[in-house]
Amino acid sequence: MAPSAPRTRAAAVLRMKHIALDNQSRTIRRLRAQLATERRGLTTMKKELEDTQVALEASHKARIQEAEDSMQAQHLIIEALVEEKDSLLQTIQGLQEANDVPAPFDDEWEEEPEEHLEEEEIEDIPLGEGEIDDE
Repeated sequence: MAPSAPRTRAAAVLRMKHIALDNQSRTIRRLRAQLATERRGLTTMKKELEDTQVALEASHKARIQEAEDSMQAQHLIIEALVEEKDSLLQTIQGLQEANDVPAPFDDEWEEEPEEHLEEEEIEDIPLGEGEIDDE
C-alpha cells in the first residue's frame, strides 16, 4: 500500500491545483465581464457627456445670438427715436418761425453763475447768553 499513497497524494494535489485553476479561470472570466460592462458604461457616460456639452454649447450660442439680435433691435429703435426727435424739433422750429414765436429752448444750455456769498457779506449773529464763541 505504500506505493499507492504517494500517487493518491499526488493525484489529490493535482486535483486541488486543477480546482484552483478552474476557480481562477472563473474569477478571471467574471472580472473580464465586469470590466467589459464598466467600459460600456463609461463609453455611454462619455457619449452622454459629449451630447450634453454639445447641447449646452448650442444653447449658449443661441442665447448669445438672441442677445446680439436684441441689442441690434434696440439700437435700431434708438436710431429711429433720435430721427423722430430731430424731425419733431424741426417741425416745432418751423411752426415757431411761421408764428414768430421765440424758441423756448435750444440744445445748448447756458450755465447760470452761482451766487457766492463773500465772508464780508455774512453778518455776525450776536451770541446769546451761555453760547460759546469758537473764534
